[in-house]
Amino acid sequence: MTIELTMLFWAGVLTLAQVVVAVLLTLGQVSLSELAGNRDGLPAPSDMAGRAVRAHANMLESLVLFAILVLIIQIAGLNNDQTALGAQIFVGARLVHAIVYLVGVPWLRTGVWAVSIIGLVMMAWPILMA
Repeated sequence: MTIELTMLFWAGVLTLAQVVVAVLLTLGQVSLSELAGNRDGLPAPSDMAGRAVRAHANMLESLVLFAILVLIIQIAGLNNDQTALGAQIFVGARLVHAIVYLVGVPWLRTGVWAVSIIGLVMMAWPILMA
């Protein structure tokens, strides 16, 4: 399996971990039956639970782009050291982003997000040049 596909797997694991954290933090505020219901009229989440939900949503948005790039790279046979490093940078930065977002460090969060975008650009470049 290529590094890019391996990183796609770990990005999926990270996304799953983020939703579990968001649910666990939300369960600290509402009951399981409320969370399993239609979720109408739920109270606003705590600061940390809200950040966990937003971090997960942000990861889902980025995961789509990452998966598209990985699949194009695989199908077109464009794997190289740059695409592998870009995938590793993306996943590493997204892990740090999840932690920084959860803890609540705004400017650092944005900087780490930008690093993850650099990883995506590194992956996209060979596609654009093909």
